[in-house]
Amino acid sequence: MSPSDAPRRARRARCLIVDDEAPAREELRFLLDGFDDVQVVGEATNGEEALTLLESLDYDVVLLDIRMPGGTGLDVARALRQAPQRPAVIFTTAYGDHAVEAFDLAAADYLVKPFDAERLRRALDRALGHSDDEEPRLAPSSSPPQEGAPEAGSGTEETGKEPPTREPGRSADAGSPTGEAAKERTRRQGPPRIPVQRGDRTVLVDPREIVYAEAARGYSALKLREERVLVTFTLSELERRLGPRFFRTHRSYLVNLDYVRELMSDYQGALVLVLGDGSRVDVSRRQARDLRRLLGI
Repeated sequence: MSPSDAPRRARRARCLIVDDEAPAREELRFLLDGFDDVQVVGEATNGEEALTLLESLDYDVVLLDIRMPGGTGLDVARALRQAPQRPAVIFTTAYGDHAVEAFDLAAADYLVKPFDAERLRRALDRALGHSDDEEPRLAPSSSPPQEGAPEAGSGTEETGKEPPTREPGRSADAGSPTGEAAKERTRRQGPPRIPVQRGDRTVLVDPREIVYAEAARGYSALKLREERVLVTFTLSELERRLGPRFFRTHRSYLVNLDYVRELMSDYQGALVLVLGDGSRVDVSRRQARDLRRLLGI
């Protein structure tokens, strides 16, 4: 959406920019000057300054960096949860690895620098209630999915249906020549590493470090041995990339079978996996039989 297409408001939205780096604040102000429904009425260089300004004026939206001296952006967002008039929060950061926690704090959106005016516009529309899309999105610095376009392999996350039943240990496209070639390549080399954006760096995560993956608003949260990060793959895409040692236990979970430590039943009799790091993951009734077969039970 271009700035001229932005929905009109009776009053321009009051915006606070919070970032410890002056060039980043200047860039945000430049982008925001192109929107006629938003007005920058304050800037802060750290968390303490931000909270002071937020106490003195009712803001509609806060553009909030994360890693700053004097209180992080996450600290500010936590404090705002107690505010009677809570502004919408859009995180603008160089790091993608705080996205899961940001969404837990009810962020309207999470933008990873650098981003353009169009992406900022979409975030503002969501924050100010102009957009029908209420789900926050991670905006990576590299080629985000086009809004409105279907994501490859994302039908399970969109419809909420269970993944189709398939032969245990057999990939969905294993019957095709291309699928067989990919399967053979995976056997020889192991599954490809997963790219995770960290500021201006892309870190490649070894699949052996992944305990499980969880669907997260059209993307996926990876639970690694030591941390939790968000990646720009749907769970279905990860299932295809990671190979047969990762099993789709549920529409929301993809589990590394090498970390399965224990199987137990919950109070309703549903199967639950206990993993090596102590995590517990649900298993749908539809997938339970295939899982037991894969585990030799």
